[in-house]
Amino acid sequence: MKKLLFILSTFIFTLNSFSQDENCFIRLENAFKDRGSFTVSDDVHENVIICFFNEDGVECVGGKVRVENGAINSVFLQFEDNSYELMNKKFYSAAKRAAPQISNGISEMAQTVDGEKFRVVFIRKLKPKKKAYKQISLPDDL
Repeated sequence: MKKLLFILSTFIFTLNSFSQDENCFIRLENAFKDRGSFTVSDDVHENVIICFFNEDGVECVGGKVRVENGAINSVFLQFEDNSYELMNKKFYSAAKRAAPQISNGISEMAQTVDGEKFRVVFIRKLKPKKKAYKQISLPDDL
């Protein structure tokens, strides 16, 4: 019985750790669906999250992007030393073969000429959580 319990707990832990890595974009997308986004203006936006999609799951990395006319114009990937490098690969909207548009703080799926797929999340444009009412406890002597 202990062996079965150990195997089951190991399987659940492995599955949970894999799903956490896979769900970095899903968690972001759900937050934007629930809370909404402020408008993303035409400018260079630092501290964005770039989510790369592949057969192994999703990898979320830091970066900055240039937005022009409501679309992603250029992407810079961030290194651990906080420096940036321009992503030299040409990319376009996977659906329209044009610059990826931004809706509710997240770009549409973009694809490079090499077939890499990614989406850009403007995490600083996420609206704050709604305030919750303060719960009170009733006195014991009622």
